[in-house]
Amino acid sequence: MSIPTWKSSPRVVAGVALLTLCAMFCGCTQLLLTSTYLIKGLETPGEFTELKGKKTAVACRPLVELQYSSSGAAQQLASNVGMLLKKKIRKIDVVSSQKIEQWTDEHDWEEFTEIGKAMKSDYVVGIEIEEFSLYQGQTIYQGRARLRVVVQDMAKQGETVYEKRMPEIVYPPNSGVPTSEKPEEEFRRQFTAVVAEQVGRLFYGFDHRDDMAIDSAAL
Repeated sequence: MSIPTWKSSPRVVAGVALLTLCAMFCGCTQLLLTSTYLIKGLETPGEFTELKGKKTAVACRPLVELQYSSSGAAQQLASNVGMLLKKKIRKIDVVSSQKIEQWTDEHDWEEFTEIGKAMKSDYVVGIEIEEFSLYQGQTIYQGRARLRVVVQDMAKQGETVYEKRMPEIVYPPNSGVPTSEKPEEEFRRQFTAVVAEQVGRLFYGFDHRDDMAIDSAAL
C-alpha cells in the first residue's frame, strides 16, 4: 500500500491549502476585530438619538420631599448633562443652564413643557430626582441616586416621546470613601458628574470600558 504524496494526492494538497487559507483568514479577521476594538472600543448606542441639530433645554428638579436637600444637586445635574450633550452630540443647540435657572427662579412652574415653551426649544430633557444621598453612614461617602428622565417634543405640544426610570446609581459602586479624605462639596461634584454621565448616555454612544476605574476615581 503506497503512502500518499504531494504529487500523487492533489486532494490532500487542496485540503491543506484550504485549511491554510481558512487559518489565515480567521487569524486576520480576529486581528482586525481586535485592532478595531483597541482603536474604537465597543460602543453602545444611546436609546434616544433625535437631539442632533435640535434646540434642547435640560431641566432638573427633585421630588417635593427632596427639594430642600437636593435643590443644589438638581441645578448641578442639569448643567452637567447640558454640557455633555453639547460635547457629544453634533450640531445640538443646548439652552444655557444659567438662562433656565434664571427663568425657573422667577416663575412658578409645574411641568417641564413650560420651560420648553419659554426657551422656545425643540425638545425638553426633563430629569426628576427621586432619590439623592451622599452618605453610607456618618463617616463614609457613597452616593445613591434614582432618576426619572423624560423627553418632550415641543413641536407635538409637549408630547412625551421618551421616558425612562433609571436603575439606582451607586458611586463608588463597590466601596465607600471616608469623609476625612475630602470635603462634602468635592464628593458631591464627583457624584453629580457620574450621575450626569449616566443620564447623558441615554442620548449618545458610549464605551463601557470607561467604567472600569470608577472606584479608584472616587479616591
